Amino acid sequence: MIGRARSIALTGLTGHVIDIEAHIAASLPAFTLVGLPDAALQESRDRVRAAVGSSGLTWPNRRITVNLSPASLPKSGSGTDLGIAVAIMAAAGLVDAKAARRLAYLGELGLDGRVRPIRGILPAVAAAVEAGLTDVVVPAGNAEEARLVPGAVVTAVATLAELARRLGNDDAVAAADAVVLPQAVSVDSGVPAGDLADVRGQADARWALEVAAAGGHHLLMVGPPGAGKTMLASRLPGILPDLQPEDAVAATSVHSLAGTFDAASGLLRRPPFEAPHHSASAAAIVGGGSLLARPGAISRAHGGVLFLDEAPEFSVHVLQTLRQPLESGQIVLHRAHGAVRYPARFQLVLAANPCPCGKFYGPAGACSCTAIVRRRYFGRLSGPLLDRVDIQLDVHPVRRGEAAAGEPSEVVAARVREARERARSRHGDLGVLSNAQLPGSWLRSATSASAARPAYAAVDRGALTARGLDRVLRVAWTIADLAGLAQPGEDEVLRAMALRTRGEPG
Repeated sequence: MIGRARSIALTGLTGHVIDIEAHIAASLPAFTLVGLPDAALQESRDRVRAAVGSSGLTWPNRRITVNLSPASLPKSGSGTDLGIAVAIMAAAGLVDAKAARRLAYLGELGLDGRVRPIRGILPAVAAAVEAGLTDVVVPAGNAEEARLVPGAVVTAVATLAELARRLGNDDAVAAADAVVLPQAVSVDSGVPAGDLADVRGQADARWALEVAAAGGHHLLMVGPPGAGKTMLASRLPGILPDLQPEDAVAATSVHSLAGTFDAASGLLRRPPFEAPHHSASAAAIVGGGSLLARPGAISRAHGGVLFLDEAPEFSVHVLQTLRQPLESGQIVLHRAHGAVRYPARFQLVLAANPCPCGKFYGPAGACSCTAIVRRRYFGRLSGPLLDRVDIQLDVHPVRRGEAAAGEPSEVVAARVREARERARSRHGDLGVLSNAQLPGSWLRSATSASAARPAYAAVDRGALTARGLDRVLRVAWTIADLAGLAQPGEDEVLRAMALRTRGEPG
């Protein structure tokens, strides 16, 4: 006797349809699970057996073999518990086998028969719908999230007994009350509160922040403690436009898989903000895991901001892992059981003190660090990494006479939206979402030679790399968009070079 059901296995954000076959033979009682399951999935044998018994159903006292096909695909997690239970019940004649085959099942089983919520429901249901499995059974605690997927017909169940009754077994009785277990949200992925009006003074830094938001540019701020670097960085998400639909789905899927998504608020529409501590490991930043890697901070920041405060205090190895995602907008993590790919297109914001004591910009003689100490401290931010950061500026201490309140975030955000719309209407056919993604070939052909002359001269002197040239031109186009100009002139290029070189002449 063979029973069949289907489920979804995730490899990163990519979902694969899993055919679950349960074979019951008249032999000594045993339960074998094959098809490259990991340790958590191997333990589903005990969870399924206990859940079926707790649901008032008779466990088949035979030799049971469950195959997860395709057998060559590594499978992890407990999300196939529900599908395995249904396949076994179908093979034993406890439920309607034809009705069981029409659905896809996602959910973890408790020993008492409750169906527990799992991570990654959004990308899993989306993969099922894409494969033509529009009828999906999910835990009641995941129902809100699953219903965010267009085209999905979602059936939410709180217990295995409830599902068995839906599949034609009137004898199933839940041993436990059908309590809906909500999906836990372990980390707040929301945007930090605060308004740009809270920032006093710092007119140059505020303008640089506006340029970074309008063009999607990476940003480095160097200044003493208390100058306002962290406050400025935390206000950046508030002036960014809403996520585009494709980025909203990708960001929500990542947070669903990471367990940091609250389905009650719907898809993530606002840019996320991630600010890991400087003691974070490379696996915490880019993602990691022993079998199939989980998303890290750079993927949770997809479409938003990754803020590294006290950047020179981060491990050099951690900082170097950012170089490839900054260029490609994604991260590919290879492990023994396979490779996973996660989106990682974020705005990097670095904040750093000029030296270990932080008093370099103070009164004469206040800094006790030698030139070698300062060079070694700031040298942790390598040249190749800084070459990928479009805007680099010094943030000086605010004096009492300069502490006037600036514009609120709402006003600045309106200008940012207008600049982004102007850029999108100009290069929408290029398939880019912001000026920071413009290809170099387009920049060199679209920018007039007279306007770009200072930047080319800096390249000839060795003050700019070829990559730095492209980034200066990208910032110049953003400055022109904010000013309502059709294209940048020499003045915009010079201002972009000043933002690139911390105000120092190139």
